Amino acid sequence: MAENQASGLETLQKAGLKVAELVQPDHSVLYRITGNTHPHRHGLRAAGGSWNKVKQCWEFTCPPDVDSPLAHIATTLTDGDGSHNPPGLSEGGSVAISGGAEKPHYHGHRGRLRERFMESAEGGLPDYELLELLLFFSIPRIDVKPLAKDLLARFGGLSSVLAADPERLAEFEQVTHQTIVHFRALREAALRLARDKASEGPVLDSWDNLLDYCRAAMAHSGIEEFRLLFLDRKNHLIADEVQQKGTVDHTPVYPREVIKRALELNASALIMVHNHPSGDPTPSAGDIEMTEKVKEAAENLGIALHDHLVIGRDGHASFKDMGLL
Repeated sequence: MAENQASGLETLQKAGLKVAELVQPDHSVLYRITGNTHPHRHGLRAAGGSWNKVKQCWEFTCPPDVDSPLAHIATTLTDGDGSHNPPGLSEGGSVAISGGAEKPHYHGHRGRLRERFMESAEGGLPDYELLELLLFFSIPRIDVKPLAKDLLARFGGLSSVLAADPERLAEFEQVTHQTIVHFRALREAALRLARDKASEGPVLDSWDNLLDYCRAAMAHSGIEEFRLLFLDRKNHLIADEVQQKGTVDHTPVYPREVIKRALELNASALIMVHNHPSGDPTPSAGDIEMTEKVKEAAENLGIALHDHLVIGRDGHASFKDMGLL
């Protein structure tokens, strides 16, 4: 049997494929096949594989005490099952329109939407059309309007779509790896623009810009994150760091580590920020107690705690405005 598996591995390697074996916590083995898989995609699927759009590989799960599937995969690829690939198909399943075929109802829609976008004022397109426009760049030749509306319905808004976990985006059949990369790049660019705007001068003089940045960075996260903004004597931003990440409803925060990092950066002041994935920014009793400890430790070393912001999808809470600092 081991000889068959070795032969199977050799066959796959000759086909330009690479195999990685990952032992899972339940002792099953996850086989990931990468390389030039496109010509063999139908055979790999016929052998029981599934395409992972995030990792860009074919995956096969082998239960404990079951022989490796490599021999079976190699046989499937060489017995003709995977040799008849329909032309024009990709992992996303889009097909080019032939010259004599009847034009689909959405023919010319992309060009019209691009023109309308360029001619419209800022904010002129509804969210689903803007998302359509973004999808054009990663999904060719199909009508993406239904996908745009499905994504908005699933995640609740454009910002939430762009911030969605790659694994959840990959659940949509038409979403490609390029789509996931594109969304992440767009979100990163938006965050950098917001951060640059918030740090153009003294942070306390551009508070609304700071809130916009914090909401963009944290409001749509599915887990709690604890962020620290370190300021110099003139309240210019020195550093913006996520110190801790937690669960859906808790982030461990250690006042000693907060003060230690402030001293390392020679900061004169700081602003604490964390999010509530539930959407409700109301501070918890634990939030209030932790803030008091950080404030006391900071003041003993001459470091000002300007505020503690709690960010939620439904708004934000400021400890300073609530009289908690």
